[in-house]
Amino acid sequence: MPTVKVYYKEREDAKKLLPMIPKLKEHLAKALSCEDIQLKVDEISVRLIKTDGNGMLGRVEVEITAHAFAERVKEQDEICRNVAKFIGGQDPSIGEVKTWLILCELGHSW
Repeated sequence: MPTVKVYYKEREDAKKLLPMIPKLKEHLAKALSCEDIQLKVDEISVRLIKTDGNGMLGRVEVEITAHAFAERVKEQDEICRNVAKFIGGQDPSIGEVKTWLILCELGHSW
C-alpha cells in the first residue's frame, strides 16, 4: 500500500494541505492504479510533516513510496509531474511543489 509524505515549512501551508488530503488520496488512487492493482482511497496513507525547510527544493515536497509495478516504472516521471500539478492546482498559493516517486518491493501488515 502506498505511503505519501508531504513535507512543508510554513504553518499556513499545513492549513492549505490538510483539507486537500481526501482529494489527493483519490487522485493518487487513480494515478497509481495499474493493470496489476486497482487502489482504493483507504489503501493510501498520507502524512503531513513539518520541517525546518533548510535545503528543500520546493516550498512543498512530496515523497510517494509504492510497489514497483512495471506500469508505474514506465510512467514514474509523468506520475510525479501529475501529482505536483494536482497539488498546485488545488491551491496555487502553495507555490512550487516537488514530487518524488520511490518504487521498490513493499510488504505490509493488516
